[in-house]
Amino acid sequence: MSVATSSAQPSVDALSGGDALVGMAALGKTAAALALVIAIILVCTSLLKRWQQHRFDQGARLRIVGTTAVGNRERVVVVEVEDTWLVLGVSSGRISKLHERPAPLDRPPTPESPPSRFSQRLANALAKNRGKSASPSSDSQHSS
Repeated sequence: MSVATSSAQPSVDALSGGDALVGMAALGKTAAALALVIAIILVCTSLLKRWQQHRFDQGARLRIVGTTAVGNRERVVVVEVEDTWLVLGVSSGRISKLHERPAPLDRPPTPESPPSRFSQRLANALAKNRGKSASPSSDSQHSS
């Protein structure tokens, strides 16, 4: 009997190894399908955002100039409607007009071009900072 059990043992191990490979293949296919679904969702979301932004920018007469939080759910928002600025109080269930004034002639620039890359902005900020920290007294110490 010991011979029969010993010869049956390797075949069981071989089958369990094959089952493990089949299980790993199924897990890999599931992970790939999940990654594909997530990628499709991300692509659709970005396309939808671009389409909505493009649609609203074409004839937009409404622009948010600035906003600030004054509480957990309360905000003060400055909105430009044609040539008028409206100061609005926005809470969870209500929007109320706080003030109205004509838009200033020297308006802040609208971001029409995409923002510069972070590395460029960091390099510019470091260059400005170096220019401010360089003083005549520090230059004389380095020259001696």
